[in-house]
Amino acid sequence: MVPMTRIGTERVPVGAGPLSPAAVVAVARHGARVELAADALAELARVRRHIDELAHSDRPVYGVSTGFGALALRHIPPDRRIDLQRSLIRSHAAGAGTPVEPEVVRAMMVLRLRTLMSGHTGVRPETARALAALLDSGLIPVVPEYGSLGCSGDLAPLAAVALALMGEGAVLGPDGPRPIAPVLAEHGLTPITLAEKEGLALTNGTDGMLGMLVLALADLRRLFDLADLTAAMSVEAQLGTDRVFAAELQRLRPHPGQAVAAGRMRAALAGSEIVASHRGEDCPRVQDAYSLRCAPQVHGAARDTLAHAETVAERELCSAIDNPVVLADGRVESNGNFHGAPVGYVLDFLAIAVADVASIAERRTDRMLDVHRSHGLPAFLAADPGVDSGYMIAQYTQAGVVSELKRCAVPASVDSIPSSAMQEDHVSMGWAAARKLRRAVDGLTTVLAIELLTAARALDFREPLRPAPATGALRDLVRERVPGPGPDRHLAPDIAAVADLVRSGSADHLLELGISS
Repeated sequence: MVPMTRIGTERVPVGAGPLSPAAVVAVARHGARVELAADALAELARVRRHIDELAHSDRPVYGVSTGFGALALRHIPPDRRIDLQRSLIRSHAAGAGTPVEPEVVRAMMVLRLRTLMSGHTGVRPETARALAALLDSGLIPVVPEYGSLGCSGDLAPLAAVALALMGEGAVLGPDGPRPIAPVLAEHGLTPITLAEKEGLALTNGTDGMLGMLVLALADLRRLFDLADLTAAMSVEAQLGTDRVFAAELQRLRPHPGQAVAAGRMRAALAGSEIVASHRGEDCPRVQDAYSLRCAPQVHGAARDTLAHAETVAERELCSAIDNPVVLADGRVESNGNFHGAPVGYVLDFLAIAVADVASIAERRTDRMLDVHRSHGLPAFLAADPGVDSGYMIAQYTQAGVVSELKRCAVPASVDSIPSSAMQEDHVSMGWAAARKLRRAVDGLTTVLAIELLTAARALDFREPLRPAPATGALRDLVRERVPGPGPDRHLAPDIAAVADLVRSGSADHLLELGISS
């Protein structure tokens, strides 16, 4: 069995302290290994002694000697408490639907590992080591998409991972899911028997929704930067002005994200022969359309939303989420920190920002294709309008994606479906918010790819005037993958090629443009 994730040589230390977003991305997306801190493992052993004492006492402690959820009043005798943990995982691994992406599973695993290493969950050191070994093997437990309500943690998804540690369930393989027990043996891994409290510790966290938030933040930082550049290309291609992006105008409304976006657009348009060609007093236009003129305001608001979401993520990355938790003095206390509202809200907030950045990009694209509004560009940027349709239907695709993104912007976190016989009577739906944000990130990638493809062709039609060095360099990157103007050809591969360019990081050196303006 070949691991489904290529494991690299980088090692990410995991101890009692917080993880950085970059560390989560390294493990989840790039196959970094984990290295458990020795001092944190020693603390796990010390804390575990408190749980062992409770496990052999008659005092009722939730998750140690009682049932779960609405069954919390049921006292479990000592000789059944190991069975209790195994039954918890089997019953909670009740997900359904398509398996989620490997990077989501790995993000969830490393975040749960970090909470175990915090010393507040009461797990044994060997349980943390087993989860770390599963991560480092590259094996991906099958985690179905549906099953989490985002309260009491991402229960069903995390239970699917815990089930794998027990040697049950399935793992992703090259030809589909495979039973995990023989695969663990192939990789020299031994299933574990969960001790008291460990079933809860492995499942009672918001790690799935947080992992998807951290991954989305990494993607959206790049996409929002790219949106500034594609917007600048569209302004240039449509003979728009750069004067509205002046710093003195932006300071009149001092939102930090707006200042960054305007500065980047100014820098991107610096040195443009196209912009200079219509700067004189004889230019009849007084001001550009909102989709051009107001790009910094929209992109800036999205960037400020991203900054707020990053603050929430940073707080979550230093949180220890479990119920009950073991406090420093050994007390075991119930709490409600597993509620996903803080994460769910920002996931929904980001989906709104993504939809609006995509919406304004689609409007800029449409203007370049409309002969009545594009200021001299051929209809639909076709080589021979009438015989050729140019990018007419590419805009249809873009519009269809934008419409889908508006549906993804409907918040999930305002929904709540009571569960567990009304014990869990208010839930966050944070997992659902995270799933739709992932679709939104993918959609924004396509929308910006189509604007980039369109703006690059529009700049070609402005020859012999040369674009700015920055926008010209981005156009040239597109031309390495997609030919310039000519007769119509199969357009879907061109869109896919530019979307791959957006995802590949090939334009990252341009994304730093004007970032300190």
